Amino acid sequence: MSARVPVVDVPLREAMRIGGDKVYSERVIEIRYPYTGEIVATVPKASVADVQRAFRIAHQYKPRLTRHERYKILMKAADIIAARKEAMARLITLESGLCIKDTLYEVGRASDVLLFAAQQALVDDGQSFSCDLTHHGKQRRVHTMREPLLGVISAITPFNHPLNQVIHKVAPSVATNNRMVLKPTEKTPLAAIALADVLYEAGLPPEMLSVITGDPREIADEMLTNQFADMVTFTGGVAIGKYIAAKAVYKRQVLELGGNDPIVVMDDADVMKAAELAANGSYKNSGQRCTAVKRIFVHEKIAADFTDALLAKTRAWTYGDPLDPSVDMGTVIDEAAARLFERRVNDAVAQGARLLHGNVRDGASYSPTLLDRVRGEMEVVKEETFGPVSPVITFKNIDDAIAQVNSTAYGLSSGVCTNRLDHIMRFVKELNVGSVNIWEVPGYRLELTPFGGIKDSGIGVKEGVQECCKAFTNVKTYSLPW
Repeated sequence: MSARVPVVDVPLREAMRIGGDKVYSERVIEIRYPYTGEIVATVPKASVADVQRAFRIAHQYKPRLTRHERYKILMKAADIIAARKEAMARLITLESGLCIKDTLYEVGRASDVLLFAAQQALVDDGQSFSCDLTHHGKQRRVHTMREPLLGVISAITPFNHPLNQVIHKVAPSVATNNRMVLKPTEKTPLAAIALADVLYEAGLPPEMLSVITGDPREIADEMLTNQFADMVTFTGGVAIGKYIAAKAVYKRQVLELGGNDPIVVMDDADVMKAAELAANGSYKNSGQRCTAVKRIFVHEKIAADFTDALLAKTRAWTYGDPLDPSVDMGTVIDEAAARLFERRVNDAVAQGARLLHGNVRDGASYSPTLLDRVRGEMEVVKEETFGPVSPVITFKNIDDAIAQVNSTAYGLSSGVCTNRLDHIMRFVKELNVGSVNIWEVPGYRLELTPFGGIKDSGIGVKEGVQECCKAFTNVKTYSLPW
């Protein structure tokens, strides 16, 4: 890469947050700006003893926040983040390489998560049942209430949404009066630390949230097996998710894993509208979303017109300096990831796919890339290609489309472009995925609504603020004389 002006004068020396204390270490992890490779910050490399201390502090603290107090903390945090939107977005860009357009959007989403979590804190989530419903009933009533977990929530988050992946775990934890020890990925830990500080400033007792930074090879097992951990919530890759499932024995688990999400374009679809959705779904966030469009299925009757339209969209998609507000896409997370995408595309071309645009790499910078004549056995679509690659695959009819979509090991989400109600209902019923979005990208959702997948995409326990609040609580049942 050519020399560029440094984006920071002096790297930030950041600390872990353990029970509110700022904890430094002589051992550090360097956080590099993917676009230039320069060090923008260092964070401590935690020891197993650090992790144990964080869990011990959390376990010993018994939250006593009322629903209204939790509501106020979350709403105040949302106001603080909104006021610091530009600074938070820049921080995320520096640690992830995501363009400033994407990170500004992410910070906005974080405010939504806090709003929904605050509202959930006010929800009366109990039920009541009469006990005289049958001939042998009694004059009693059975009631239920939701309580925080007895132990501590262990949370592990990935790099692709440094703030939003974290806040989807932290905000429901606060809303339900739980305690959490969070380990953000060592690649992008800065937003998680900043969020903890925002919540402390908003009034959250520091014992309710600790942020541990470190090498997963050293501390991950302690995050999974610590005696005070009541549950593990993880977002990330399939292999690690399955390791967690085997290691964290008899602990509640929420595992949101990878995706190989399709968009299906039927022959009645508006080609230009479908191409716009496909481009947005493929290239936003540098294609680094579990719900990004990773396979594009197009009816053979309109494949040529659709591909031409998507080619025009792809050529217009700008990429480069992530801090340039006019750029549509920044880098991927690191050079190793960019090299993987480049190799998979080259392999597909060698097997008969046609490269229509892109496959240009410079360090961690990788261009929007369009392929057609792709077949399901090619690695670029058989595996989750977690970057800005659009592989076009044709199908003959709806039966063929459904079979091809379901051929993957993943089952997270999907998008469908058609106006025929009979086809819509078949896709909704027959696609083996957690979500089906008609005339939308697979990643469409509200921060409140249930989200998650099946097969290798997850174990069926949903995320989203509402579902997390359920997963993070125990139901207690009690009965009283009528």
